[in-house]
Amino acid sequence: MSIITCRSHFTRESQSFLVGQPEEVVLNYIGGSTGSWRVNNVTTLSGAPLKLATHVEIVKGKTCRAPLGSSWVLRGVVRNTRFVTREERPALELRCLKMGPVESTCAALIPIRKSAAWWNLEHDQRQEIIEARSRQLGRGMRFLPAIARRILYGRDLGEPFDMVTWFEYSSRDQSIFDDLAGALRSSIEWQYIEREVDIRLVKEPLK
Repeated sequence: MSIITCRSHFTRESQSFLVGQPEEVVLNYIGGSTGSWRVNNVTTLSGAPLKLATHVEIVKGKTCRAPLGSSWVLRGVVRNTRFVTREERPALELRCLKMGPVESTCAALIPIRKSAAWWNLEHDQRQEIIEARSRQLGRGMRFLPAIARRILYGRDLGEPFDMVTWFEYSSRDQSIFDDLAGALRSSIEWQYIEREVDIRLVKEPLK
């Protein structure tokens, strides 16, 4: 995935995550019975499903301990923008800097794991596939600024998913996100996905 990498509001934890930020931050998406996001629907697209959870909470920290009774934790590192083409990067950075806060009430949490065949490819072969996907999506610009995205990288941490992707958008932009997800899944890159779970959420109102 490599389309959208920042928006200024997200949740409180993510306000400092800008394109090109050098430090690494570990985030934990905890599925359980409590949390600031309520699970609306879960679709297992490939591989094993996740255990049942009704809510998701986002916690920052390398040594986060999941609360008692939680169903799962999806963990990864927030790093500099990866898997974008040379032409995409300046455009994404410019668009992100111009974006103001937009209220998001919907989110999609999508962890994925790629097959051994993907990781056995040479770097330039993977990059060629990624660039083909970017051209297919029209560099992703048509999805900005309606959808914000954050990528966590879990492979280096020994996590069961290579990447955990968080999309955030308003309810009126649901169809735009569905178009984005459909375009991604029709790309050649997605032929290498061996496990994917699509978790749709809505933000719980503040009490």
